[in-house]
Amino acid sequence: MIFECDAILFDLDGTLINSLPAVDRAWSEWALRHSLDPGEILSKIHGRRSIDSVRLITPHLDAEQEDAWLRNREASDTEGVMALPGALEFLKKLPSSTWTIVTSGTIDVAVPRLLASGFEVPSTAVYGNDVVNGKPAPDPFLLAAKRLGVEPERCFVFEDTVAGLRAGRAAGSKTVGVRILPGEELSSAADFVISGYHEIRVASPGDAKPIVLLVGE
Repeated sequence: MIFECDAILFDLDGTLINSLPAVDRAWSEWALRHSLDPGEILSKIHGRRSIDSVRLITPHLDAEQEDAWLRNREASDTEGVMALPGALEFLKKLPSSTWTIVTSGTIDVAVPRLLASGFEVPSTAVYGNDVVNGKPAPDPFLLAAKRLGVEPERCFVFEDTVAGLRAGRAAGSKTVGVRILPGEELSSAADFVISGYHEIRVASPGDAKPIVLLVGE
């Protein structure tokens, strides 16, 4: 399968990096602080901003205060955070002006994870604190396309959660489900799904647009 686009918008956690151990540690500790079941909490948080998850799970608590605690905990813990197989190599094939990161994580959490995993920090990146409405609203991807100077319809969104894929579709972009780590069933919300970056390659290297992606073994 051959696809053409002008830019690629990548989610971060679960799409480019494996931060699952650090995320689980922070949220498990937070759950225990409030006498909640960590297993139940961990099943509800992925793909959304931490403050949105706090509001959903514990509407009786001060969301800003709880989110600040979680952000501080996650920002200071990069143990085990690493790039997913093939992700760094794939990004190196893309001109720097044609991709960026769109994450639900706030800048204070995302940047340490990017650096710990060996990625550059794009100046056009969109963080959870850059928008009023986080995923599954389309706002983060619309802002990323604007910062790159491309139309959302000419973008591909790479995501590992249904919430993120729905946000990409709502923005008008094509969606690629990244199923490298265990997680949700993505096929219903993705135009196609890959199980690794070895399944997708760039056929038009250099600075020229469009980017041509070939999908398949």
